[in-house]
Amino acid sequence: MPSSTTAVRRAARSAGIPSPWGMFLQGFFKHPVMVGSIVPSSDKLIRKMLEPVDWATCKLFVEYGPGVGTFCRPILERMAPDAMLIAIDTNPDFIRYLDHTISDPRFVAVNGSAADVERIVADHGHDKADYLLSGLPFSTLPPGVGPAIAAATHRVMRPGGAFLVYQFSPKVKDFLVPHWSRIDHDMEWWNVPPAQLYWAWKD
Repeated sequence: MPSSTTAVRRAARSAGIPSPWGMFLQGFFKHPVMVGSIVPSSDKLIRKMLEPVDWATCKLFVEYGPGVGTFCRPILERMAPDAMLIAIDTNPDFIRYLDHTISDPRFVAVNGSAADVERIVADHGHDKADYLLSGLPFSTLPPGVGPAIAAATHRVMRPGGAFLVYQFSPKVKDFLVPHWSRIDHDMEWWNVPPAQLYWAWKD
């Protein structure tokens, strides 16, 4: 009997959905400014990025720029049964791919801008988010978009929550400092390219 992963891939192919790698490359070449990398994040990066999350108290997790779901599946594996993951992406191709390949009832894929996270969170019955994750390339986003996303993220985050950011440029810290006073930093060298990791905590 085929595994659930195999079944998902077969269903995606039958619906005309490319493979994860094909989908990722397609998204990168269509929207390089929004995707930011030609290679999905490594397992080591994912584990390190998610390690500080208190999953027992997490009821709403939000991801910006989920792409093909590289982080979505590990997040869902760790989340409580009554928690929710909202993935926001401006690329409708990625949203369609996620809708066809992730059937978890705790998961919602939204075609929209991370700058509208407050409205999106409210539309799904929540006042605040516990954790928010982003791999968006802040330094190459259109003018004004990066600051708008950072400000909206801080407003929608509950006290004690965190904004988890992985980037290939340390310039992203310039977007974080105006809103968060406690920012932890690390590097993940086992990634292509090596990534800067930030955890901005709302005290």
